Amino acid sequence: MTSSLPSIAILGAGSMGGAILSGLVADGSAASLAATNRSRAKAEAAAAPGVRSIALEDEPRGNVEAAAAADVVVLGVKPYMVADLLAEIAPALRPGTLVVSLAVGTTCAAMEALLPESIAVARAMPNTPTNVGRGVTGVAGGSRASDEQVALAAAVFGVVGEVLVIDEAQIDALSTISGSGPAYVFLLMEALTGAAERLGFTAEQAATMVQETFAGASALLADARTSEPGIDPAELRRRVTSPKGTTEQAVRVLQEADLGALFDRATAAAAARAAEIAAS
Repeated sequence: MTSSLPSIAILGAGSMGGAILSGLVADGSAASLAATNRSRAKAEAAAAPGVRSIALEDEPRGNVEAAAAADVVVLGVKPYMVADLLAEIAPALRPGTLVVSLAVGTTCAAMEALLPESIAVARAMPNTPTNVGRGVTGVAGGSRASDEQVALAAAVFGVVGEVLVIDEAQIDALSTISGSGPAYVFLLMEALTGAAERLGFTAEQAATMVQETFAGASALLADARTSEPGIDPAELRRRVTSPKGTTEQAVRVLQEADLGALFDRATAAAAARAAEIAAS
C-alpha cells in the first residue's frame, strides 16, 4: 500500500493510544510507526509488524527519539503528564511537526506555550469504540495549525472511525456526548437487562435480548439513513410505536421522566468536571 499518512509516533500507547496504534497498523497507510510505553511488558504488548515499540525502562530517551523522527506526534499520556512530556521532547521536534494531545483539559494554548513557534498543535477527543474501529473523534487545531495540518490530524483518527473537525471551544461539550456516551448506553443496557430479569428471564436471555436489540436498532438506523438521508431516531421511534399499542404506553412513561432534561443535567455535570480538570 502506498503511504498516505506520514511518520507517526504515539507517546503513551496505553488504552486509547494503543487503540489508535492498532487502527493505524491495520490500515497500513502510515510511512512509519513508533510507540512508547513505560514498561517492557506494555511495549511487548504493543509490538506489531512495522512498529518500533519502545520500553522507556530500557530506553529512557525513547520519547525523544520517537518524536524526533515523526511528522505527527500523538500524546497518549495522562493530563498531568503532558507538560513534562512536552518539555522533554520540545528540543528534538523538527519544524513543521504536528503534536496532537488526547488529554482532557489540556488546551492548545497551554501546549503551544511549551513548544517552539515552528510546531503546530491540535487536540483530539476519541471515544472507547475506537477500540473496535467504530469511534467518534473530535479534532480541533490550535492557533498555529494550518487547515492542511488539521486535515492530517483528522486523517490519522479517521482510521478508527468517524471524525468531526470542530472549534476547540466545543471539545469539552463533545466529550460529554461521544466521549461519555458509551457509558450512557451501557447504563441504559444495564437498566433494561435488569428489567428483563425481573420479568423472569435468565441473565443470559436478558443479555441476548438487550444487546441484540441495541445492536439491531443501531444497524436499522444506519440502514435507514442510507435509503432515506436525513431520517432521525425520532422518526424510527414513531414508526415502531403503534397508536394505542404496548410500545406507546412504555414510551409515554419514559417521556414523563423527561429524559431530555435528565441528559442535559448529566452532560452539564460532565462539562463542569472537564472545566475543573483544565483549571487544576
